[in-house]
Amino acid sequence: MKILITGAGGQVGTDLIPLLLSRGHQVAALDLAPAPAATPAGVQWIQGDVTRQEEVFDAVKASKPDSIFHLAAILSATGERIPFRAYAVNMEGTRYVLEAARVLGTKQVIFTSTIAAFGPGLENPVGNDVSMRPTTMYGVTKVAGELLGEYYATKWGLDFRGVRFPGLISAVEPGGGTSDYVNYMYFDGVRKGAYEAFVRADTTIPLMYMPDALRALVDLAEAPAKKLKHRMFNIAAMSPRADEIAAAVARRIPGVKITFKPDPRRQAIVDSWPQALDDKVAAAEWGWKAEWDLERMTDDLLAKVRAMSGVAAPPAGPAAKPAAGTTAKPAAGATAKPAAKAPAPKPVAAAKGAKK
Repeated sequence: MKILITGAGGQVGTDLIPLLLSRGHQVAALDLAPAPAATPAGVQWIQGDVTRQEEVFDAVKASKPDSIFHLAAILSATGERIPFRAYAVNMEGTRYVLEAARVLGTKQVIFTSTIAAFGPGLENPVGNDVSMRPTTMYGVTKVAGELLGEYYATKWGLDFRGVRFPGLISAVEPGGGTSDYVNYMYFDGVRKGAYEAFVRADTTIPLMYMPDALRALVDLAEAPAKKLKHRMFNIAAMSPRADEIAAAVARRIPGVKITFKPDPRRQAIVDSWPQALDDKVAAAEWGWKAEWDLERMTDDLLAKVRAMSGVAAPPAGPAAKPAAGTTAKPAAGATAKPAAKAPAPKPVAAAKGAKK
């Protein structure tokens, strides 16, 4: 199958490209930035801006995709600084992608929504079909994108489907989401031996490790249409407290110091989000089930960050005690399911992995 990824240079797209290639798909990539040096061979990289309708149409004409994975977005924290640019990228960009698919014959659009689409005051875990009244521009544009996609499905028969991502964690540098504090516990924990998180220690939001997120996108795209009663799906994996994540890192990096100094603006954003998502609808309709929990993710992610940073793992020995400033105190209802930011953001029309 031919697939076009918008925002392909972002956190999600960077890891999605090799997964799709490994499954035998032809991949084209649309991003505001030029192709990274590490772009896999055979990927058709198209430099373009999703806020320009003609550039979106040109990309679809050039790649002739059977399916578009629409990842391009400005995320929550960045979106509050530049709300109307976020509107242009997230809302107008989505409209142009849907319209290009309709006019040029692309059969399917896979959309990435977010926990930020929900507003405050909802009972946890938040269900798939509850009222959505977000308090950020990012959330507003994602709710509107969901509804617009469903309109295209009803009026013109477009196969529109999507997931509501939790905060996404990966070894790719994050790009402007409010859940970036989680990534930097790992990144700066390895690189600097310390990190001051911009949230309270008891902050709890849904999180997901990138391999689960990528598998969710591909599995949903491949699910038989006749089995789907919904078009948008909650997906969930774990909901650890911030201090539980810090403690997991501290057990593996002797002497690391992770502290907490809440930033009122960003703390208000995470406090407006659900603490846990109910993903029973996704499980029932296309077999969704997370595979990664906090402990397994921490082992894997720290190994990747160390390899990227050229930092050797500490010698094997007794488990390290949490460093000063961290705590492993558990929170009721905040355990992970079993079985299963710093640098400047990239160009604003690139996806940041739909991370929160």
